[in-house]
Amino acid sequence: MIIYPAIDLKDGFAVRLMHGDFDQVTRYDDNPASRLATFAVEGAEWVHVVDLDGARAGEARQYGLVGQMAKAVDVKIQCGGGVRSKDDVRRLLDNGVTRVVVGSLAVTQSDQVLAWLDLFGPEAITVALDIKYEDGVPVPALKGWTQSAGVDLWTVMDGYPPELLRHVLMTDVSRDGALSGVNTDLLSEARRRRPDLKIQASGGVATLEDLKGARDIGCDGAITGRAIYEGRFTVAEAIQAVA
Repeated sequence: MIIYPAIDLKDGFAVRLMHGDFDQVTRYDDNPASRLATFAVEGAEWVHVVDLDGARAGEARQYGLVGQMAKAVDVKIQCGGGVRSKDDVRRLLDNGVTRVVVGSLAVTQSDQVLAWLDLFGPEAITVALDIKYEDGVPVPALKGWTQSAGVDLWTVMDGYPPELLRHVLMTDVSRDGALSGVNTDLLSEARRRRPDLKIQASGGVATLEDLKGARDIGCDGAITGRAIYEGRFTVAEAIQAVA
C-alpha cells in the first residue's frame, strides 16, 4: 500500500483544516518545499498536495508553487485544488505533477471528467469523492462539503467504467482532520462493489493501526496528514507498518 503524506497549501504555507473548515486552520510550515523534501528523505515515493486557496476560489491559485516543489524534490506528486478545466489538468502535468486530483466536477460534470480521463489516461487523474451520510446512505458532498450531490456514492461510481477510471480517493468528511480513525465500512463496501479500482483511504488516520486496517481491506493507498504533523508517527514508520 502506498503512503501519501499530505501537504495542504494556504497562502504559501503548509496547513491542516479541521473537517475542511477554513475557520479551523492550523499552520505547520512556512516552507512547504522543505516539508516535501523531508517526506522524500523519509522514504515517501508519493506526496498528496492540495491547493486550498484554489479549492476555495474555484480556480488555480498556487500551481506555480506546486510546480517549483515538483521540480525541486525527486518525489511523485498527486495534486488538486481548483481544477476546473482541461487546461488546469494539462498545466499541472506540464509542471511536474504526476497525477491530478479532480473533486466536485467528477460528480457534477462527469462527462467532462470522463473526457479528461480518455485524453490524459487513467494514470493521470484521481477522482476524489468526499462523503457524507444521509439517512445512512453515503452521498458525495460538494462546495466545500456544504452541499449534497443529491445522488448516492454508488450511482456516481457506476458512471465511471473500469477502462477509464483507475484511481479513487475516498474521504469520510466527518473524520477528516479529526484523528478519529478511517471509515473501514465505507472503504470495504467500495472495494466490494468496484474491485477494479485502486482506492485511497482518506480522513481520520490517527495511528499505524488505522493504516494497517486500510491495507487489510484492500486499499491501494492512504492519505495521512495531521497524524504526521503532530508526531504520532513518521512517514518512515508508516511505510514500514504497511510493508
